[in-house]
Amino acid sequence: MTSTSTITMFGADWCRDCRRTKSQLDELGVAYQYVDLMLDPKAADVAREISGRTSIPVVVYPDSTHHVEPSNADVESKLRELAII
Repeated sequence: MTSTSTITMFGADWCRDCRRTKSQLDELGVAYQYVDLMLDPKAADVAREISGRTSIPVVVYPDSTHHVEPSNADVESKLRELAII
């Protein structure tokens, strides 16, 4: 479900942290694949396998690392580390 060259974000519209992270990626102009766990409940199992937790959002980066419930600073730092922004 995740590609080695894209960012994948697992989340849900009811989740405040998911909306915040999604908005941040949009504002930064970063391309990403959004997996809505309400539309694809089986994707929750994938997100749990990646993170080892049930918390969202789960953001998976092109280098196969991930963040769970990241702060904006965490996301921005990782995007800069990967030279995405």
